[in-house]
Amino acid sequence: MRIPTDPDRTPEINVVALVDVLFAILTFFVITSLSLAYNEGLPVNLPTAGTSKSQGSTKIVITIDPQGAISLNRQSVDLVNLVPKIQTLIATEGQTLVIINADERVEHGRVVGIMDRVRQIPGVKLAIATQRKLSLYP
Repeated sequence: MRIPTDPDRTPEINVVALVDVLFAILTFFVITSLSLAYNEGLPVNLPTAGTSKSQGSTKIVITIDPQGAISLNRQSVDLVNLVPKIQTLIATEGQTLVIINADERVEHGRVVGIMDRVRQIPGVKLAIATQRKLSLYP
């Protein structure tokens, strides 16, 4: 039995299949990285800021949803009981950083009122959560 040889035919690599595999791997990593992002508060639309910095992990997060409802570490709380509950958390866990997650549609006066109450607690550092603004220019 004779095997035919074709000297005019050059070997080639099928690039289409390679590109399909690379796109599938890229899609996997993008979806995986998006699911690894962890938000400590309730889901709200945070405002963007170009000078935002990442803070260390904390246990005290105040969330203000678009309707103005307040949550402390994912548990609903009213404005009157907010300061005593934060003081209790500081006493038991020793945390001093309080992060405010306020939706961008919440009234400015509401956020300032909550910030004022939290700042009256001795030894508390206050931070406001934002999303990092993506810009085309460094």
